[in-house]
Amino acid sequence: MDLPSITLLQKTHKKKKRLLITFSYDTKLIAIAKKLPNAMWSKTLRSWYIDYSLENILLVKAEFKSLCYINDKSQPSNNKFKRQLNQNQKDFLNDFYLYLKGKRYSKSTIQTYTFFIADFISFNSHIECVNLTNRDVEIFIEQIFIPRKYSISTQRQFISAMKLFINFFPHSKINNLELERPKKDKKLPNVLSQEEILKIIKCTQNLKHRTIIALIYSCGLRIGELINLKLADFHIERKQLIVKNGKGRKDRYVSLADSFLPLLLNYYNSYNPKFYFIEGQKGEKYSQESIRQFLKKSCLKANIDKRVTPHTLRHSYATHLLENGVDIRYIQSLLGHAKPETTMIYTHVKRKDLMDIQNPLDIALQKLKNSDKQNKKLGLSGNI
Repeated sequence: MDLPSITLLQKTHKKKKRLLITFSYDTKLIAIAKKLPNAMWSKTLRSWYIDYSLENILLVKAEFKSLCYINDKSQPSNNKFKRQLNQNQKDFLNDFYLYLKGKRYSKSTIQTYTFFIADFISFNSHIECVNLTNRDVEIFIEQIFIPRKYSISTQRQFISAMKLFINFFPHSKINNLELERPKKDKKLPNVLSQEEILKIIKCTQNLKHRTIIALIYSCGLRIGELINLKLADFHIERKQLIVKNGKGRKDRYVSLADSFLPLLLNYYNSYNPKFYFIEGQKGEKYSQESIRQFLKKSCLKANIDKRVTPHTLRHSYATHLLENGVDIRYIQSLLGHAKPETTMIYTHVKRKDLMDIQNPLDIALQKLKNSDKQNKKLGLSGNI
């Protein structure tokens, strides 16, 4: 029996660049499409679509590859080169794949890094691997990454992949010490106020959904950590929760809020989960996309216009801890950050310190009022 096929296309839809996933009606393929991050069905395009990025292209290929043929037309034709690899190069890449697997990298990281190196080798197929230099890496970035408008984070991933490639194959002329990752964009995290958090929880009527939102915020969980939680991970008598195999394969303990315990008991008695703390209809892991969707609806009901994701709840948890006087080292441990620098970003959004800083405009007006005590109505909207 012939396998079905899907086609990947790039198109601007609703003023954003989208990755279209088109295929003939197939219930299995539809089920997979629905589970993709922020996947939507468009009646006008007659296609499923998600945000366009290299990471999402790789994700779609990984999810669909065992069920169908994939016709990738998502790259602009003027920027696309056809990957051509001989058998020796394919064997070489397979060895690199096994090398990464032996290093215990995650499945998505292995797929992403192997994809980058495959493109790099194909682009430089006219050069023996032993003769590759730093300039060949630079040319690849200039002629592939820049025209395709890859993000800085994607370029940093490529450099990380190259550093591992050098360790795997140290015989090339690429100097590891000279490879530098471009600096990250220093964007501050989006943070909700404590009042906004409570409004979202209050507007979430579904008991399971309310429990999920409250748990993510009160424990500062990543969405992947939440859906992997098992019943055995809860230590109610100690009011603790163990997060196993978090980012960087680290375990950590977080405390359970006293106010969360009645909600926890109500949820458990109502849904009676068997293995995972949050389960789907058939006892499987709960969908990340389902969480994003109902959180979005709860924010609309709470009249919160800003963009809110599950990770926004984690950012808010960290910021509120800092505002409540918790030491930054403890917050680093609670969040599972490997480096204190990662946690330090929350010092830039700590509201209490910012609120304590008096604005120089206010100081100037106050001085003027003090010097002219007869005129108590001095202000910007009146006479200065």
